[in-house]
Amino acid sequence: MTAAASPTPRRVAVLGSTGSIGTSTLDVAAALPGRIQVAGLVANSKWADLAEQCRKFRPRVAILTDKAAFDAADKSAFPPETALQFGDDAVCRLASSPDVDVVLSAVVGAAGLTGTWAALEAGKTVALANKETLVVGGSLVTELAARRNAKLLPVDSEHSAIFQALAGHTAADVDRVVLTASGGPFRGRTAAELEAVTPAEALKHPTWQMGPKITIDSATLMNKALEVIEARWLFGLRADQIDVIVHPESVVHSFVEYADGSVLAQLSPPDMRLPIQYALTYPDRVHGPTRRLNWRELSRFTFEQPDRGTFQCLDLGFEVAARGGTCGAVLNAANEAAVARFLTGQIRFPDIARCCRAVLDAHDFDPAPTLDALLRRDRWARQEVARWTPTQTSR
Repeated sequence: MTAAASPTPRRVAVLGSTGSIGTSTLDVAAALPGRIQVAGLVANSKWADLAEQCRKFRPRVAILTDKAAFDAADKSAFPPETALQFGDDAVCRLASSPDVDVVLSAVVGAAGLTGTWAALEAGKTVALANKETLVVGGSLVTELAARRNAKLLPVDSEHSAIFQALAGHTAADVDRVVLTASGGPFRGRTAAELEAVTPAEALKHPTWQMGPKITIDSATLMNKALEVIEARWLFGLRADQIDVIVHPESVVHSFVEYADGSVLAQLSPPDMRLPIQYALTYPDRVHGPTRRLNWRELSRFTFEQPDRGTFQCLDLGFEVAARGGTCGAVLNAANEAAVARFLTGQIRFPDIARCCRAVLDAHDFDPAPTLDALLRRDRWARQEVARWTPTQTSR
């Protein structure tokens, strides 16, 4: 019998290569050199880290999106075969290049929309770790993907779990999906106890190692709220078909409950390299660098309902998923700006939810916005958060 030919390596551009998802992606690429070829890397300002990545993977293009970092970068630190470029236009050229098969979108926040949009416009496969793209863009993003015959493959562990459990089925077969949440570092705390929480405490996640913004989002449960919105668009579900349950072990990554009552779940250790690898090698499953479950050590799984009265961000996610329109852009921008104010000590931890509620309630809602209208609401929401004070209430 003749051995099957090795697959042609997929040429991958990593947007956000120096962040936690980006570095995990490069771990996967290093473990699977016959399947993954790094074609381009994009970072914001960490030029020294980017240069080190380029020396290891030798991409043809490396891009910095921060002008000061680009000007300060030691160009001689980059290998001669890597062209160092600057700016969003360069990111769009890379994301739409015919020399790229898959774009791994891992830029934090709404800034990730630019490169993702360019990749979808070009009909690429996008491995989506930037949930804000769908939170902000919603139907515009999914309609673009369908129109250009592009693929959106989830990288978030919860959405990857749903994607895997949905194999061979459609949204019509589903009663609901249940996203699992670790509960963050403050699970079990009362609302009064959260008033004195410091940024240092909020940055100590019990399960995952992530960047500061997403770690704070996990502590407020805003991360789960954004995932509810993402699931609504990614899988074509209604908001009332999505639920959240707290599972502190972070081994069961989500459930799909079918019309006949069957429930399918995906389990694995809390290691982002697995959903990253699956998105990059889909539909193939191959040995990679990820850890395996030790079934001898598993004793119990814990599930509990989230405390939506204390962690009020979660309700914002369900509300925005149901309303659509400009709500996602406003909530996402308000949250990004509020988290930044919390991290610099300007507002308290529970003020993040209060501020987001006030800005969402005050915004000029449009049920069918253009992309420009979404970007205008994004800018407006950030300005509102900058002048918000804890004495303000929602309208």
